[in-house]
Amino acid sequence: MSHQSDLIATDIDAYLVQHETKELLRLLTCGSVDDGKSTLIGRLMYDAKLIYEDTLKAIERDSVQFGTTGDTFDLALLTDGLKAEREQGITIDVAYRYFSTAKRKFIIADTPGHVQYTRNMATGASTCDLAIILIDAREDHGVLEQTKRHTFITSLLGIKHIVVAVNKMDLVDYSQERFEEIRRDYMDFAVRLDLPDLHFIPMSALVGDCVVDHGDNLPWYEGSTLMHFLENVYIGSDRNLEDFRFPVQYVNRPHLDFRGFCGTIASGMVRPGDEIMALPSRKTSRVKSIVTFDGELDEAFAPQAVTLTLEDEIDVSRGDMIVRPGNLPRVEQELEANLVWMAEDPLVPGKQYLFKQTTKMVPGTIRTLRYQIDVNTLHRKDSPTLGLNEIGRCHISLNEPIMFDGYHRNRATGAFIVIDRITNVTVGAGMLIDRVTAEDQHDYWDETAAGTHLHAEASEVTAQQRAARFGQQPVTLLLTGLAGAGKSTIAAALERRLFDEGRAVTVLDGQNMRIGISRDLGFSAEDRSENLRRSAEVAKLINDAGLICIAAFLAPNLDIRQRAARVIGEDRFLEIHLTAPIEVCRQRDTEGMYARADSGEIPNFPGVSFDYEESPKPDLRLETDKLSVEECVEQIVKLLKGNNVFR
Repeated sequence: MSHQSDLIATDIDAYLVQHETKELLRLLTCGSVDDGKSTLIGRLMYDAKLIYEDTLKAIERDSVQFGTTGDTFDLALLTDGLKAEREQGITIDVAYRYFSTAKRKFIIADTPGHVQYTRNMATGASTCDLAIILIDAREDHGVLEQTKRHTFITSLLGIKHIVVAVNKMDLVDYSQERFEEIRRDYMDFAVRLDLPDLHFIPMSALVGDCVVDHGDNLPWYEGSTLMHFLENVYIGSDRNLEDFRFPVQYVNRPHLDFRGFCGTIASGMVRPGDEIMALPSRKTSRVKSIVTFDGELDEAFAPQAVTLTLEDEIDVSRGDMIVRPGNLPRVEQELEANLVWMAEDPLVPGKQYLFKQTTKMVPGTIRTLRYQIDVNTLHRKDSPTLGLNEIGRCHISLNEPIMFDGYHRNRATGAFIVIDRITNVTVGAGMLIDRVTAEDQHDYWDETAAGTHLHAEASEVTAQQRAARFGQQPVTLLLTGLAGAGKSTIAAALERRLFDEGRAVTVLDGQNMRIGISRDLGFSAEDRSENLRRSAEVAKLINDAGLICIAAFLAPNLDIRQRAARVIGEDRFLEIHLTAPIEVCRQRDTEGMYARADSGEIPNFPGVSFDYEESPKPDLRLETDKLSVEECVEQIVKLLKGNNVFR
């Protein structure tokens, strides 16, 4: 009997250990009103047999009084727990549900669809890895404004994995044409957003098709069910384990022999013996031990809550940040940010607010609202303020510096909230942009020549005469993308192909510019801008001579690329975006650029410590990890012929 008891205890211990080590996926459901978000969560848990018997009986009883599905079992009541929600048949607050399967643990945030409660949706999305955006298949007006708003917010918040669930397919006779129509409508909007992993699943949450089981009503759909996707989507690479950031929350000094710094690791990893630096003092030391309630650790990583002890007695307080000396965040008090306004009272530029970022609270003002973003068109428009649920780009001036990274690189250190100093209510949520502010930049783009006596000299040879001589129209092809995407390789192969075909062509390479004309420039946002300005002027001269210019530049800033197009002439400028996964780009890096960027030797390096802004609609997009160099060149030649550069 004792032996049997030991076996049972061992099995239970093994099960508990297995459960503790399961990967956790945080997700949310969002979309417009009455798209079926709460019903979907109820169906997901019901079909997966994750609802307890007493809860089922309670829902059966409440379905009679509050149900919105007639006499049938109303699964939406599983998450709509507030009395006001049940009376109106809508979701008002964010409802969280926790469950697990054999593969994963899940936390689902069921967020409201009403415009009035968009702030609740933004709150629920702030910690999620994945978003399920529901669309009612019956909707005749295309993708609704609130669905677009939720999609835009998920993009702003850096949620990489998006599932568009086209729900209520049972009410449109499971029409594949209707599904494809909604898919096209959504993609027309979403193509301008940063949604790296986007999937579409047709389903009926009420009936259960393609939620947990595939069902028999969608034979034309061959993709995975929602549950299968949730259990298998890869989120391991979403965590930032490169940049060690440890905001200090509390200094623990229980007695004279112990002084530890408590907090949650925002990103990166740490081990005993690692050299660290405390910001803003910039004092250095080494990690002596990593202490937890269960004992000391040999290694800790995000998002673990730990206590660090150091070998030296250096001054570190709440609100400070412990980092690595060769990998530092930005420390500034003039900031650029995207802001979601969450209060009934509008934003007041110049008013004193409190800004809470990581463990630090700093007074400051929103000095300038640069523009508001129309969620339907994604166009920018001038506005003096932001109202409830509106989104804009702003410039913030703080009373003291904070330590931060760009939000899309590090969600933990790039996020902040705005608090009203009088009411202590959270009125806004923001995402910091890792970019030099416009006021700090020395911008040569719109400046006139220093010498007032200078004037442009016209050539005796006309553009038409040059075109007739060379048999081509001049054009600049900007090959842009991350380091390692293949810009220089494809530029060289394209030049060879065009030259062998008798074309007048030359390559303008970014590295050649940096060791020549731009040898005085570094890698700040300002210097990158100036390098591309000079290069655009050179490309313009090459085009004026009648030649085709192949420009291979990293050029990470969208606005600066658009300025370059205006300098060269938009009628003779084509942008070609070369893309490859960051892992592939790193493997191709024979010059150690990424390693030097990782160590902090090269600051503001796109893909490591600086964002790359992809154009919403480049003239050509080439996935260089899937296409050979020859295939890429062939597509570019086809583009040139299609634009009548030559025949």
